[in-house]
Amino acid sequence: MYRGTISLRTLRIWIEHLPRESATKTAMRNSVPDDVMQKAHGEYRPDKAPHSFQETLLIEIKDELRLNRSVAIAAAGGTPPEFTPTPRPGIPPTSAVRTGMTDEDRRALDPRMRDQPKEA
Repeated sequence: MYRGTISLRTLRIWIEHLPRESATKTAMRNSVPDDVMQKAHGEYRPDKAPHSFQETLLIEIKDELRLNRSVAIAAAGGTPPEFTPTPRPGIPPTSAVRTGMTDEDRRALDPRMRDQPKEA
């Protein structure tokens, strides 16, 4: 029920959820001193930054177009390139390639394979 006043907490939440392109968020960014902005620039991680609705929609369209291209190449009998989705906010970039299990790892996990002879 609205009583004619708004709490500071509610106002803060409303401002935090405004789009990045809004006039309020732009004014807040422009009011930050240059030395603070330079310090923040060195610690910036793009994968932790929020995307606007338009950016998220554009990334989804890009991924769908790339998938459709791969399907068309495969339907024509070609070998499509491996699809890697565009990074999303909140998901850290993948730097290490996941390696499969070796035969020794499998033997250590599966008791049925422990007595099997090792292949050369």
